[in-house]
This record gives sequence, structure tokens and C-alpha cells, in this order.
Amino acid sequence: MARILIVDDDELLRALLTYRLSADGHDVLALEDGSRVLSVIEECRPDLIVLDAMMPVMDGFEILRRLKTGASPDSTPVIMLTALKREADIVGALELGAADYLAKPFIPDELSQRIRRVLAASPHSETLDARARRPG
Repeated sequence: MARILIVDDDELLRALLTYRLSADGHDVLALEDGSRVLSVIEECRPDLIVLDAMMPVMDGFEILRRLKTGASPDSTPVIMLTALKREADIVGALELGAADYLAKPFIPDELSQRIRRVLAASPHSETLDARARRPG
């Protein structure tokens, strides 16, 4: 299926998301803070990023801003998964280019469905389909 990058400073949540998304058939990579995110994105070219907002080193909004603005914006879809529930946070993330926003606590099945929906609408969906059809 898809290569998904999880960026969240909560170790237990990273483990839960890794387990759940791997069970959904995805190839998952998880990072604990924003320090290496941009270089890892360049190296592994994920199909989707699940991103927390409140993290040490570099917060999720700054990561999103750096990904989506500048000379060559990255088209990788980003789903914000965060405890921030204020309207300004949600609207701000969507304005910065997030594909979706889900507040914690969340329903794992809902996240799986949102990931499927975002991936299906992604400009990379043809690549994902080809990867899924490739023998094991």
C-alpha cells in the first residue's frame, strides 16, 4: 500500500499508529520530533505524513509550513493528528496545506478511513496502485 511517515513525540502513540497502519498494509516509519523530518522526507519520499502539532525541536506547524511553502513545495499529503482543537489551529493547518485534521483522542478506524481517502485523492495514487499490484 502506502509509505507513511508518523511524526509524534508520544512513544506509545507512535507504537499504536505503527501497529495499526502496518496492519492496514502500509509501510510505516516513525519519528519522535521534528529535528530530522525534512531530511527523512527527502530520503524516503513518503506517500503520506501523519503529523503532531506540539513537539520538541520543531513543531508540526513549522514542519508543515516548510513543506508546503517555498521555492519547491512538497505535494506529499499531511494529516495533522493533534490535541489542539481550537478553530484557529484547525483552520491554520488547513490554510498551510494540511490535507486533513484530526483531533486527539481519535478513533483508529476513522484515521484509517481518512488515510485511505487522502491517499485516493493524492497525485501519487497511480504510483501507489502500481506498488500495490507489484508481487511481494
